[in-house]
Amino acid sequence: MTSPASPSHTHDHDVEEGLAFAPKFDRDGLIAAIVTDAAGGGVLMFAYMNADALKATIDTGVAHFWSRSRKALWRKGETSGHEMTVEEMRVDCDQDALWLRVRVAGTGAACHTGRRSCFYRRVEPADGGASLAMVDGDRLFDPRVTYGA
Repeated sequence: MTSPASPSHTHDHDVEEGLAFAPKFDRDGLIAAIVTDAAGGGVLMFAYMNADALKATIDTGVAHFWSRSRKALWRKGETSGHEMTVEEMRVDCDQDALWLRVRVAGTGAACHTGRRSCFYRRVEPADGGASLAMVDGDRLFDPRVTYGA
């Protein structure tokens, strides 16, 4: 005979196996969002969403995020024209991280530095520490022209 599940276990089971979307925001009201290219699968960026950004993304099909530095909602591509159309959004097993598969408009650059991905440097071991090596570093647009100097 099995004993009944504890309330927290039942809740965990519902979160992990159920079909109700119940995102877990952190103590700052944010949830992590990993963004990948819908066509090629490459990682484009990592950002945070608050409840308003998540709602705007779901309602419009365009990626919105929360800028922690500016303390403001931001529609990705609003200034640069590199808007991200969401093809699919997934949530992880405990609903505290999101994965957005997107199509990027314009040049296809996802990074404010003008590059396709924000992950354009590889970390390499060096003399007991680490250094960075440029990979995929070609700029698709000039950020000084797009955002101003």
